[in-house]
Amino acid sequence: MGRVNPLDAFSALLSDEGRALLAGLRDHDPAQELATATRLRREHPAELVSAALGQARLRQRAVAKFGAEDAYRMFFTPNGVEQSTRRTVAVHRAARLAELGVRSVADLCCGIGGDALAYARAGIPVLAVDRDPLTAEVARANAEALGLADLIEVRCADVTEIDTTPYDAVFVDPARRGGRGRIFDPEAYSPPLSWAIEAARKAPHAALKVAPGIPHEAVPEDAAAEWISDGGDVKEAVLWFGTAPGSVRATLLPSGAHLETAAPLPDPPVRPVGRYLYEPDGAVIRAHLVAEAAAGLDGGLIDETIAYITADELRPTPYATAYEITDELPFNLKKLKALLREREIGVLTVKKRGSAVEPEEIRRKVKLRGPNAATVLLTRVAGAPTMLVGQPAKPAGG
Repeated sequence: MGRVNPLDAFSALLSDEGRALLAGLRDHDPAQELATATRLRREHPAELVSAALGQARLRQRAVAKFGAEDAYRMFFTPNGVEQSTRRTVAVHRAARLAELGVRSVADLCCGIGGDALAYARAGIPVLAVDRDPLTAEVARANAEALGLADLIEVRCADVTEIDTTPYDAVFVDPARRGGRGRIFDPEAYSPPLSWAIEAARKAPHAALKVAPGIPHEAVPEDAAAEWISDGGDVKEAVLWFGTAPGSVRATLLPSGAHLETAAPLPDPPVRPVGRYLYEPDGAVIRAHLVAEAAAGLDGGLIDETIAYITADELRPTPYATAYEITDELPFNLKKLKALLREREIGVLTVKKRGSAVEPEEIRRKVKLRGPNAATVLLTRVAGAPTMLVGQPAKPAGG
């Protein structure tokens, strides 16, 4: 039997029979897939059953990024699930473009269309371009499935051959994965970051999605850089053109809280550990805005190389998680075990920053017994390996 053409297999999923099969697989258990496949093949072509089961698995994985309401109506490819933008992030970016007055956008390297959907929902017409025929078909199917086909034109083409001059804005999401996994060199992106930057400069506004680990020195002088976290996890960085050149910003979703500056503050002074320790959000750290977060807390650093802020007072902040510190110990496992036994700690959270010791190793070696909980932070204080013990801080009256 010859190999099934992926485009033909996908087209079959769009048929009435294919859609009915998919609808019936919404809540299927992957552990029972063999039995499910055997049962379905009695009534449907084997190729269609295989395609439907594969799509059902992808939809289940996509719920985390797109939410159940969208994910179970959309279509995906394995790379599309892996590389597509989380919906909350795409909505945030679309809202920023809408605030800039953008009335049309060319979405280059659109993938399965996650960003294009967000732009369309913000009322911005989109040209969505991808060079892979199957991916382009999936993007087109998603626009139709979510009722946005009137606002999204999907084109299968090489993005380097697209004339973007008719559009108010350009969005480029280069492929950052290759046959061997994640690509870290921006010039190895597809297309290379240098090409994307030149494409951005030709438009009134532009946004380039890049990996959050991009070095600050790689950010062009005429671009603004934004690092975005969602639920505490850093998801991506965006280079903005046509906004505020030279500025850096950390945005925390879902709240939308953000720190932004065009003139970063000098590092705060190193000071002894106070009553409270603040762990800045990853986007704040990536954006090099720890000093700005510390200024709002009247805090200092525990070590010049560690992004932990310490202060004597508890102040509310969206940019960091606060811990009340009860003990500061030099790194010594025997002392930690004695302290935990004395405090009757049965539940221990272990965090680390600037320590070579793995949290799992600590959990394995201490014997936890008792009704109480604690957090231990493995770090350095003024250059010395240190263990800070405490618990999440409760706001006044909490």
